[in-house]
Amino acid sequence: MKICLIQSDIVWGDPQANCAHLDTLLAGAPPAALYVLPEMFSTGFATLPDATVETEPSAGLAWMRRKAAELDAAIAGSIALALPGGKCANRFFFVRPDGSYEQYDKRHLFGYGGEGERFLAGSKRVIVEYSGVRFLLAVCYDLRFPVWLRNRDDYDAILLVASWPDVRRFAWDTLTRARAIENACYVAAVNRVGSDPVCAYDGGTAFIGPYGETLTAAPDGREAAIAGEIDLQHLADYHAKFPVLEDADAFKTL
Repeated sequence: MKICLIQSDIVWGDPQANCAHLDTLLAGAPPAALYVLPEMFSTGFATLPDATVETEPSAGLAWMRRKAAELDAAIAGSIALALPGGKCANRFFFVRPDGSYEQYDKRHLFGYGGEGERFLAGSKRVIVEYSGVRFLLAVCYDLRFPVWLRNRDDYDAILLVASWPDVRRFAWDTLTRARAIENACYVAAVNRVGSDPVCAYDGGTAFIGPYGETLTAAPDGREAAIAGEIDLQHLADYHAKFPVLEDADAFKTL
């Protein structure tokens, strides 16, 4: 399966402008069966008390559904969404071409950045199967928690969307590759570029193979659309040759 990772800038608090800009980026992107967008792609990382979040019905989700139908491809990315009761969810949507979708609420909220004060943490691990490939959905700070992301021989690739600041770029580069190696899987890691009122972002978007090798990567500091191929036969051959998952420690089911 070919996937396309969209490393984009995000206009602070303007869902309409961001969706319009993504229309342009997607128009020039390589053809793919799945397109992956950054974390909170429609608003930016909206943890400040007065930062814009989407409300139901989500305009960003409606745009994703229209775009998936138009491209005849799946689209994935997270949206900051207001919930009843005053809190919000950092909700990762995986939208199929027919408009159906699955969702994952970010489990690990970035307390250092105030995310936990405004958002509610998810509690359910979500794996989506699409065109024969099993994807574990993950958002940004989830990357630092390997038990949550542990491959129980139940997925082929991690889809990771993020707004990961440039000051912690070394950790991003190291951990994305570590998660691929320890879980013997592909990692499609999408980060944004640009800046918001709090942080600057320099990308690091990459498609990583099960050996931890960088198969393709976006240029630092600027927008790009890069494509990679998930090869299930290559993955099966690797697991047969080096069955590391069979020797993994058992953890309490989450």
